[in-house]
Formats: sequence, structure tokens, C-alpha cells
Amino acid sequence: MRNARDSVQPTEQIFEPSNFLGMPFADTLVAVRQSKPSRTAQIRSTGEDARFHLPPCRMHPVPLWLLVIALLVLSARSAPSRPDFYDPRILGGEMLNNASRHGGEPLNVIISGLSTPSVLTNAGFLGYVGSLGFARECFGLHIGDRQPANLGDGNGWVDEMMVLRESYGSAALGTCWETVIGGNHLRVYRQDGPAAKSGALFLAVSQEESLLWHHTISRDGYNVGRDLLVQRATRRAGTSFKGVKYTTTARRIDDLMIPGKAGVNHNITIDGVVVLLTVTVSPSIESRTSKHLGLMADFFSLLFYVHSTYCMQNMWTVW
Repeated sequence: MRNARDSVQPTEQIFEPSNFLGMPFADTLVAVRQSKPSRTAQIRSTGEDARFHLPPCRMHPVPLWLLVIALLVLSARSAPSRPDFYDPRILGGEMLNNASRHGGEPLNVIISGLSTPSVLTNAGFLGYVGSLGFARECFGLHIGDRQPANLGDGNGWVDEMMVLRESYGSAALGTCWETVIGGNHLRVYRQDGPAAKSGALFLAVSQEESLLWHHTISRDGYNVGRDLLVQRATRRAGTSFKGVKYTTTARRIDDLMIPGKAGVNHNITIDGVVVLLTVTVSPSIESRTSKHLGLMADFFSLLFYVHSTYCMQNMWTVW
């Protein structure tokens, strides 16, 4: 039986060893160079010693475009990621605004700086809170003092950007009704100073009493107002406003404020909880009817709220 090794024939005759024996070293090298090279092996001979060596790897230059892509990837990974927000207390800010000489209102909701960028703009935020049932004040009129806040971003104490009130189903007229009967409302502050430029929006959310009670904050109004807003924002189906759909995730933060009523306006106890909301925007399809609701639809919606509110109080009815 023949040996399996003997049956294997080389694909290419590289050289005949007897031709190189006895040659001087220099002649051996010349002969090897002139011999037919193999694709798989190369011979280096020294005197009578002939050995097989694998050919060295051929070096190819790296394309410039590949280097550019690698540098871009590395720089993107090494760049610091934008945070949800910066803790205002680190650089001398506070989690209470300056409502009056008696104390401040808690900044109990934060819209993350990692939200869809359009939400963090003035117009984009109005659209988002519109999906939560808030709108600008009645006819754009504001009665009351401004309440500045210090977000520790290097801008110091800055007045609120806007005050938004519960719209009761009517973006045009509902906030006028909120002015009369009370409801949920919020103040907005943006963290965009040179020392802490996160773009996050800090909200002072609270539920207030009616005009008869001079819009004082309801009992437990800071906690209740925050919870009502978060409950609306985190609906499983999301929220929408004027053709734009919003999906919101919430995270509870317990170490930004101290529970209690020390320094809190109206001497109202708070639980110290701050809720971080991260908002994602995606376009949605709405019917023309729902997208182009006019003043007449707003009026009937408002009329329904007026009727239902006073009927429940057994005071009077509209019809």
C-alpha cells in the first residue's frame, strides 16, 4: 500500500536540489532568483541547506477615506455626551424659584435635554404641552408678578419664559376658564447659560384655586399638579397636537429637593420628588376635521366644561 504522503504531488516544481549542491553561495542566490517562484512557498538556500519559507505579507497603503472615517468614529465616541440636565445646585442655583418673599415654588418637572430638539424650542414646547391640555394665558394677558429662577447655568436669576394654563379642551378659550375656576398651570425656565448649557426645560407645576381664592395654590397643589401633568404625558398611546405625535418616558428623581415645607411658597409641604421627562416626536396622521378645528368647535368644547363643572356643583345649568 502506498503512503498517502507519496501520492501527493507538488503543483509546481520549484527547483531541483541537485542543481544547487556544490555551488558557491553567491551563485546559489542567483540561481534561486532565476528559478520559477511558487505562489505558496519560497526557497532560501545557504550552502547545502535548502529550506522552505512562507512569502512575506505584501503591505498595501490604507486608503485616505478609510482613515477619515476612522477618525470621525473615534472623535464621535470620545466627544462628551449631552446630559439630561445639570444639577442647578452645583453652581449656586436652586430647585425653588423666587415666587415671593415668603418662599419659592418647586421646579418639580424637567424636560430632558436629550429630548427631540424641536421640543426644547419655544414653539415646539408649546406644541408638546398643547398635547397635554395646556395653552398660553387668556388672550396672552398675564396678571401677577414674575417668578425668576436660578438654574446654576451662569445666567443668575432669570424670569420664566412663559406661563401656561390648563386649556380644558379649548386652546383658544380654555385658559380664560382656568383663570376663573382654577386648575393646573406651569412656569417654564430654560437651562442654557454658559456654565451649564443642557437645553433642558425646568417646570414649576402646580394646581391653583379659583379667582375667588386669588389663585392661591391648592392644598398639596405642587405634588398634585406635577402628578397630573406626568399622568397625561405618559399615556401608553402617546399624545398628539396638530399632526405631531409625542411619546414620553418618565424617571423619578428623589435627591434634587428636600421634602417638607421649608422655603416653599404658601407654606405647602412637598414630597421632594422631581420627575424627568424625555420626549420623542414622530409625525402622525390626523383627519382634516380634528386638524382644523375652528373657533366654533372650541366654543362648544368650552361650553361643555362650563356646564359639567357647575352641574356637578348643583349651582346652575346652562340648558
